[in-house]
Amino acid sequence: MWIVTRGAFYLLVAAIVVVAVFPLYYAIITSLKSGTALFNVDYWPKMFIVGNYVTVFTEGMFARNLLNSLLISTAVVVISLLLGVPAAYALARIRFRGRSLLLFTILSVSMFPPLALLAGLFELIRAFALYNSPFALILSYMIFTLPFTVWVLTTFVRDLPVEIEEAAIVDGATPWIIIARVFLPMMGPALVTTGLLAFIGAWNEFLFALTFTSNNEQRTVPVAIALLSGNSQFEVPWGNIMAASVIVTVPLIVLVLVFQNRIVPGLTAGGVKG
Repeated sequence: MWIVTRGAFYLLVAAIVVVAVFPLYYAIITSLKSGTALFNVDYWPKMFIVGNYVTVFTEGMFARNLLNSLLISTAVVVISLLLGVPAAYALARIRFRGRSLLLFTILSVSMFPPLALLAGLFELIRAFALYNSPFALILSYMIFTLPFTVWVLTTFVRDLPVEIEEAAIVDGATPWIIIARVFLPMMGPALVTTGLLAFIGAWNEFLFALTFTSNNEQRTVPVAIALLSGNSQFEVPWGNIMAASVIVTVPLIVLVLVFQNRIVPGLTAGGVKG
């Protein structure tokens, strides 16, 4: 009975892995094809042609779009953490009237669908003359990444030992010193988790990037991939699209694999309890 249960478990895990990995695997082998071979269903590559990758980087402005996504996503992560850490400390450690209501409001903001905010946000960005600039995307992405960052970090800081903070106060530490030198080193898992999820969200976002940019120089990679097209609707460059998709996806996979040991603790753990 134990062997059957164990075998069923591993079979289920294998099925989940296949379902999760197969789309990426098929995109990779498709990106290595050209011509009529693109329409042949092969589960093992018969030849390796890197022409699609060369075309993606040499034709158009995909390299510029890739750099735009990298800069915007990095800026979103940095700003979210710079604002989120002090806000989390204040919400977790300082008692003031309306704190619970403020936390609930922060959580509620992240529940709004992006489409519901699109029109109002567009008018706001146009009023500040930010249209077709990286700042428009950074501002719009912060609306959703900052509430999530503050909520996760607040939960993490709340579970940190109060005795450590009290000892620092006795030694004459100010709140900024407590945040920078006491709490920040202990918040590694939470910072990695929130930063990585904010980066992935900004990297993959499509709706705002399509709406708030109007030329290829300012577009990010999701929009650039969506706008890849041939001379007509019957000449869609599937090889180039697959190559671009693989280029965009691989960095995220690498980041998740590198920081996988910190992602789960960052969402579930709350520090050292004693």
